[in-house]
Amino acid sequence: MKITFLVIGKTDEAYLREGIEKYLKRLKHYIAFQYLEIPDLKNAKHLSEEEQKSKEAELIFKQLKPNDHLILLDENGEEFSSEAFAGFLNKKMLASVQNLVFVVGGPYGFHTTVYQKAQAKISLSQMTFSHQMVRLFFAEQVYRAFTILKGEPYHHS
Repeated sequence: MKITFLVIGKTDEAYLREGIEKYLKRLKHYIAFQYLEIPDLKNAKHLSEEEQKSKEAELIFKQLKPNDHLILLDENGEEFSSEAFAGFLNKKMLASVQNLVFVVGGPYGFHTTVYQKAQAKISLSQMTFSHQMVRLFFAEQVYRAFTILKGEPYHHS
């Protein structure tokens, strides 16, 4: 299985980029993990919320292959403990899912067409985090999930 993590826009803060890179390097030991930044929309200030979500949807769909398993990081998604998330990933591997694609949307969330195509929605917390921070938190949680699956001590350190 491969995991692709799609995000809209670049990560602005250096400390967040460093943290993301740290976990991307660690993840290489467990799984093929691809981190893709879709460039911010140009002239987004002149677009309505709906137009912006529609254009972002087009960019997301350009990155997807027909058999990709799309999972949205969404505030209304299912919440997991770290152990349950590890189990979720394990089930996907056992089901022979080829590519899990997790997506963080833009500032207004996802267009309805993206919701319709998604196989699942996951929420990292009931709290609201910046889209920038979610990137780091998610990368860390995927790494934590694989250490749980391998029985390694990171989860309890």
